[in-house]
Amino acid sequence: MLISLAAGCHEPGEETVMPVELTPATAAPEPEAPVVEELTVRVVRKTPHAGDAFTQGLLWHEGVLYESTGRYGASSVRRVRLEDGRVLAERDLEDRFFGEGLARVDDRLIQLTWRSGVAVISDLQTLQRRDTLRYTGEGWGLCHDGDELVMSDGSSILEFRDPVTFESLREMTVRNGNRAVRNLNELECVGDEIYANVWQSDEIVRIDAKSGRVTAVIDASGLLSREEARRADVLNGIAYKPETNTFLLTGKLWPHVFEVELVPR
Repeated sequence: MLISLAAGCHEPGEETVMPVELTPATAAPEPEAPVVEELTVRVVRKTPHAGDAFTQGLLWHEGVLYESTGRYGASSVRRVRLEDGRVLAERDLEDRFFGEGLARVDDRLIQLTWRSGVAVISDLQTLQRRDTLRYTGEGWGLCHDGDELVMSDGSSILEFRDPVTFESLREMTVRNGNRAVRNLNELECVGDEIYANVWQSDEIVRIDAKSGRVTAVIDASGLLSREEARRADVLNGIAYKPETNTFLLTGKLWPHVFEVELVPR
């Protein structure tokens, strides 16, 4: 682009024009959208799972599987041997409670209830009840990141809570790009990431625990045969095995627990 400027020295009545070239301003490049990995599961092994367990929460600790089951009149917390699915110990909830998400804090298990606003605290070894804590709203998924509890309520919001008092500390909306991810259900905390299954789907999302950004979408479909799927309900159990860097997946009324690796799609 050329424009003309008048020179400072010239004869009276005359004007000398000097061309000056201007470079157009360059717009700053827009930041690239964060990459969301597309993953699937590779089955390492499958083991038996109680077909009557309406699984709502799952965790792995020192070689034992802990499970929360739901439904009014049939809710419980269990210690389960993974190899054969044998229930080693079980403690039933009162009929008025619908068991939901489960997390471990030291030697305590914290079990949510769906619409009762009650978190049941049990001894890790005996499953005997120690205490109850109150909260507002619905309880769905629960995990412990080492410092705080993370809780879902079926929306796109995760709530961080004090692991002792259960006091609400802050909230975070989970987004995949600009889209809020709704129906967050069962949770598993792994380092600085949170894994959440999306209710009524075979999809698990991996979430950055600081920003709420989805960093991976995991397709966990096809684990059950067509006949098994007809008798079962949805995927709803995620437990991380740090010693093998694998995940244990199961669901409501599923006949198996699947140990899986996460691999690119």
